[in-house]
Amino acid sequence: MKEIMAIVRINMMNKTKKALAEAGISSITARDTLGRGKGLVDLSLLEGAEKGYEEAVAQLGQSQRLIPKRVFFVVVPDKLVTKAVQTIIAVNQTGKSGDGKIFVLPVLDSIRVRTGENGEAVLDEA
Repeated sequence: MKEIMAIVRINMMNKTKKALAEAGISSITARDTLGRGKGLVDLSLLEGAEKGYEEAVAQLGQSQRLIPKRVFFVVVPDKLVTKAVQTIIAVNQTGKSGDGKIFVLPVLDSIRVRTGENGEAVLDEA
């Protein structure tokens, strides 16, 4: 089993949920979040801030705002990881900065609280 954590634009969330459901992955958890990628950061300022230069820290703090995004999580059997990731990319890829990120993480176990079932039996099957 794998957990897929994806950060996408807020306005793409409904399209992403629909596409995942059509791909057989209907279980999803989502949250609002704030963040920024490296595309919005002056790397020389970041390096200066890491070295402790106060001027760089001050400039970095003033110029870099966090962008509202949506982060969502799906846990799928190993056989659905590629399908889920490709679906997320197909819906969210515009070729522009800010399209998002996808992280795939191992999951050791899952338990359905209502029934006590565990393992892949609690996951979507497609």
